[in-house]
Amino acid sequence: MKKTPLYNQHIKLQAKMVDFGGFIMPIQYQGISIEHQCVRNNVGIFDVSHMGEFFVSGNDSLKFLNYVCTNNIDRIKINTAQYNCFTNNKGGIIDDLIIYRCGLNEYMLVVNASNIEKDWNWLVKKIGNYKCELTNESDNIGLISVQGPKSIDLVNKVFDKNFEHLKKFNFTESIVMNSKIIISNTGYTGSAGFELYMDKEITSKIWLDFLKNGADLGLQPIGLGARDTLRMEMGYCLYGNDIDDNTTPFEANLMWITNLKKDFIGKKMIEKSIKNSSKKMINFKMIDRGIPRNGYEICDKNGKKIGNVTSGTFSPTHKIGIGIGYTKNKSNIGDIIFLSIRKKLLKAKIIKLPIKNG
Repeated sequence: MKKTPLYNQHIKLQAKMVDFGGFIMPIQYQGISIEHQCVRNNVGIFDVSHMGEFFVSGNDSLKFLNYVCTNNIDRIKINTAQYNCFTNNKGGIIDDLIIYRCGLNEYMLVVNASNIEKDWNWLVKKIGNYKCELTNESDNIGLISVQGPKSIDLVNKVFDKNFEHLKKFNFTESIVMNSKIIISNTGYTGSAGFELYMDKEITSKIWLDFLKNGADLGLQPIGLGARDTLRMEMGYCLYGNDIDDNTTPFEANLMWITNLKKDFIGKKMIEKSIKNSSKKMINFKMIDRGIPRNGYEICDKNGKKIGNVTSGTFSPTHKIGIGIGYTKNKSNIGDIIFLSIRKKLLKAKIIKLPIKNG
């Protein structure tokens, strides 16, 4: 398994380590619920250096990215970012990603760790005659995520600057130890926060600076376990669970990042999916006591299977089971469904995440 630049720091902090996307990563330090609440109420730091970073540069960069991505790349201004996805010839999602526009003809693509090789090979295959260059910097970049309501206080303190002006999905650059750091107002938790991209050689120093300066803010290091519960409370997809090569953006409720007014790979199949597919993503919360898990069957009131859970957990914030899944019949917000858990049918309700007003 691969190790991130912060591996030794996790060992010193006695983190529980697991295999994730081919990397050995911290799943938790003090406990998932404790870490979850820390992010919701104070501030936490995550090692997400396992993510992949590709750079696309050259005169045809915009044209190329508009061809391989579903979203409208024309809308990305310099120093802003955009959520996006790659789709295959069948309209299935190869990966979801964030694209940062670093210059007039330069973009950084941040992809999921488990898909780095697959995504890279796909882009190399599709670049054809486009006048642009691809560079894979995944092994050279460290990535720290700072999340929570006090994240702005911590980032301001560590860098001795005021980042209050930095809007959501905007980024700026700073120089530390003669090295460039990208500071982005993005994250995967639903709480306020920042993601910092830097040379792997200085990642440990920045991590330690955060730990040192964050003590009075209630800072804790956060593992992948809480990262998962945090994103599920918001209804954010996890590649490999909730979206994959056989699921279209329409089925995954991702048409808001899919621009059918332009031409891109898989567009016609996505249009067919809109007309013909009966598979549709839902969010739900448990009414009966129970915790949904990946793979559990979703049933109607008669016990007939109508779908499957793709992600599920116990929400530390709302103290109920919540989940994401797909059904094969027309399901609407407010509908009652049943989950088959340990040979029992437990009642749940289709909702729109995040949960509002408790």
